[in-house]
Amino acid sequence: MDGTFTGYASLFGVPDLGRDVVAPGAFAASLQRRGIAGVRMLWQHDPAEPIGRWLSILEDARGLRVTGRLNLAVQRAREIAALMEDGSLDGLSIGFRTLRAVPEGRLRRLAAVDLWEISLVTFPLQAGARVAPVTRPLAAEISGLARRLAA
Repeated sequence: MDGTFTGYASLFGVPDLGRDVVAPGAFAASLQRRGIAGVRMLWQHDPAEPIGRWLSILEDARGLRVTGRLNLAVQRAREIAALMEDGSLDGLSIGFRTLRAVPEGRLRRLAAVDLWEISLVTFPLQAGARVAPVTRPLAAEISGLARRLAA
């Protein structure tokens, strides 16, 4: 794995465990204002644990689709990459400030949010906020094994 992965950090119209529902377009103004470089990639929402950077963040019909790259020069990022390859870690979670929300019964519809960060997490608040399955190409696996045996 070169550290690159894709997934959905948030799904539109799907309630999370905190009873928030993100509306389509909720991220648009924030992404335009901050730009991709203004949204950090963190481990478990910890500002002391940056682990890479986002290559693409965009709203599509399903939700907030992201492509990121772990910085494999960082020990924690290498550990996360191994967990992702093994299928042990696949959660994504957004860190934001609510700008505009509308109550809808027991739910809160988020119409506009200021997106600060997107984290890789063990337990996402929104069950469908996940990284697409990451697999390590066989050639890379064999090459890594050969390097370890030669050492």
